[in-house]
Amino acid sequence: MKLCNKISAEFLGTFWLVLGGCGTAIFGHVGFLGVSLAFGLTVLTMAYAIGHISGAHLNPAVSFGVWVNGRMTWKEMLAYWCAQILGGIAAGAVLYATCKAANMSIGTFAANGYGEFFGAADIAAGYQQISMGGAFLVECLLTFVFLMVILGATDEKNGCGKFAGVAIGLCLTLIHLISIPLTNTSVNPARSIAQAIFSENALALPQLWLFIVAPLVGACLAGFAYKCLACDKACKKA
Repeated sequence: MKLCNKISAEFLGTFWLVLGGCGTAIFGHVGFLGVSLAFGLTVLTMAYAIGHISGAHLNPAVSFGVWVNGRMTWKEMLAYWCAQILGGIAAGAVLYATCKAANMSIGTFAANGYGEFFGAADIAAGYQQISMGGAFLVECLLTFVFLMVILGATDEKNGCGKFAGVAIGLCLTLIHLISIPLTNTSVNPARSIAQAIFSENALALPQLWLFIVAPLVGACLAGFAYKCLACDKACKKA
């Protein structure tokens, strides 16, 4: 498949992820469970729509982990990053324009944050004021698990490849159920960048670095860990 086809698919897929997931958080009034399902469904649907074209990464951290694992080149990874970030920002712009058209306040705009990012109203709604270190650990660990599931489900040695999208979508749903109350769940730098740009929360941009760095660290660790876990050469020699 040509690279232009792949990056076009990544743009579309990430656009849908941010539009569907963050759009549900902004407009849906469905609670943490509903938003978690929305993010899981966006990945599930795109896994079967464009998975055969680009792998449906939809997330710079996923592409980074895949690169670390040796399944793509660094040039492809950088191209994927550009497409994913631009796709997320495009979706954020659509959501912003929709809010303005509906005369809605922009507010936090489903951006990610920690600590004082969540005010009294957010705490009343079920959010927790986790520390910076705690937020970093949560985002790093959950991204690590997410990448382990992705790398395992899409491994050529795995005979259940047709069901990879289901496993990945359900994993992302569970990740959101765990961490929405803590960080509003990133595990995806493109999703975080897209919302922080348009958010009216004064801490959205200053805290954005954590939601870029922590997922990338978790993805890197998973890329190496899965390479070691799935390698059977040493075992055979033993």
